Amino acid sequence: MAVLSADARRILLGRQKRFPPHWYSTLAGFVEPAESVEDAVRREVWEEAGVVLSRVVIHSSQPWPYPANLMIGAIAQVGDPAHEAISLQHDPELEDARWFPIPEVEEALRVGTSALGEAPGPLYKEGNLRLPPPTAIANQLIQAAVEYATGEKPSRM
Repeated sequence: MAVLSADARRILLGRQKRFPPHWYSTLAGFVEPAESVEDAVRREVWEEAGVVLSRVVIHSSQPWPYPANLMIGAIAQVGDPAHEAISLQHDPELEDARWFPIPEVEEALRVGTSALGEAPGPLYKEGNLRLPPPTAIANQLIQAAVEYATGEKPSRM
């Protein structure tokens, strides 16, 4: 789930304890029985980061072979800046979550992507934001959210 701030100038990303330093990704969760994908996105973002969403758009999907699941990617946006405050108190799954400015995310997409356990590219500067590789649905969602926020290309949002 790629989450944009109300003004579409920042993206909410989170990190688990197992992630390498400075490596963040989109938030993720599961759909409960009898729950729509859109409602699951709203619930999971609130549980993991305390952020309240308004708009949710299903963007894409990616098969996940273990244990035979389907990942459904969504892009969401906060409707009111008052609902952007982060709280990790509802679910201890994340070590950290924060809002990253679009330019910082764009830079990380250019030079700071890597799979877990792999080093980022040679242009990466230690201490900067790191993101999942282009093969991950998280990267695709982040790219689409950046495109929407900057107006660079038509987006599915």
